[in-house]
Amino acid sequence: LETKTLQGVKSENSLITTGSFLVENSSIDFQKFPDKEILRISGPLNADFTIKIHYVGAADSSVQFIFYQPIIHRWRETDFFPCSASCGGGYQLTSAECFDLRSNRVVADQYCHYYPENIKPKPKLQECNLDPCPASDGYKQIMPYDLYHPLPRWESAPWTACSSSCGGGIQSRSVSCVEEDIQGHISPVEEWKCMYTPKMPVVQPCNIFDCPKWLAQEWSPCTVTCGQGLRYRVVLCIDYRGMHTGGCNTKTKPHIKEECVVPTPCYKPKEKLAVEAKLPWYKQAQELEEGTTLSEEPSFIPEAWSTCSVTCGVGSQMRLVKCQVLLSFSQSVADLPIDECEGPKPVSQRACYSGPCSGEATEYTPEETQLLYGSLQEFDELYDWEYEGFTECSESCGGGVQEAVVTCLNKQTREIAEEMLCVSSRRPPQLLKACSLDPCPPR
Repeated sequence: LETKTLQGVKSENSLITTGSFLVENSSIDFQKFPDKEILRISGPLNADFTIKIHYVGAADSSVQFIFYQPIIHRWRETDFFPCSASCGGGYQLTSAECFDLRSNRVVADQYCHYYPENIKPKPKLQECNLDPCPASDGYKQIMPYDLYHPLPRWESAPWTACSSSCGGGIQSRSVSCVEEDIQGHISPVEEWKCMYTPKMPVVQPCNIFDCPKWLAQEWSPCTVTCGQGLRYRVVLCIDYRGMHTGGCNTKTKPHIKEECVVPTPCYKPKEKLAVEAKLPWYKQAQELEEGTTLSEEPSFIPEAWSTCSVTCGVGSQMRLVKCQVLLSFSQSVADLPIDECEGPKPVSQRACYSGPCSGEATEYTPEETQLLYGSLQEFDELYDWEYEGFTECSESCGGGVQEAVVTCLNKQTREIAEEMLCVSSRRPPQLLKACSLDPCPPR
């Protein structure tokens, strides 16, 4: 047992037999057993002790050290703070401060928090200055303290907006100690006046749910039966509940198509090119209204217009506009959320004319025209007939007629072409409508 005093004096002692010893003014109790040795030093130590053990037994012997650190910081209750009122009944509180037993001075509270058994005493509260205050009419009545002068209380402001919309953020609020007077006026006071009750938290976590993220579904089979083709997948923005939503970063969106190779040899060795699978339904998939072509990229696809809302005169038509993508591998069309499609969305409502509600002019409605001539229309032709507005009314009053103007259009460029480029037998019928139905003024 080696020792070194504060003055630097060193000494060495050997403990062989059981007994109590005094080494450097420290009491040492040594016990020796066949299978173990116990050395106890009650402390406080007046020197540095170094214990050296000479092993004479098995190599797996063990040494256990147990020591206790003395508590040198304790909570100390303060005196009562000054009374909150000079007369008429007030209150005063005590507090607690962390005290260093060695230096006999007050230190930061954190030193007393090191010891779990060091429990901070709760503040004490008492009434004070209960004598009535002088008033113009003599003295006012002394009311019970809790009714006459309510205790100060913590009051909080609303929480701030969360620092993050998802993924975990922080929001804060201000908490202050306030006091209410007899008239109900509230004013801020020192925080120590509210220390008799715990202070409300000023910071809390918020929006701890996961942010929306892209969810890519399984890849489709390759679009070709041999050689090089494409494969597709649907990518959606999903929130923490598994529901489709917006808000995902478009820059991190996974791609929805990629090249693929089918190892089956193609039967065109001279061309040495991939042969795309013949899909008889592909032409049908492209036969969409107003020339809208369904593609392998998400695009707006309008459905057919509904029938006119009226049987005569001017009404309205409705249609459903979907965001769709052509899935060649499954010979089907997939519906996507509207926000997956880019560009302007086609209109879903328009005006329609179902013929005059009075008059003898013979005309065909758009539905009748489609019924009569729809089977003749070929979507793969470049030129076709279309109605382009109406002529001026034949009369200015008393009832006249307008005729629909029929033109030959290039379906790709939407430009007017020579009539000889359109099939004459498929020219739509004459379409008339009544106009200027107001009676003429008397002559």
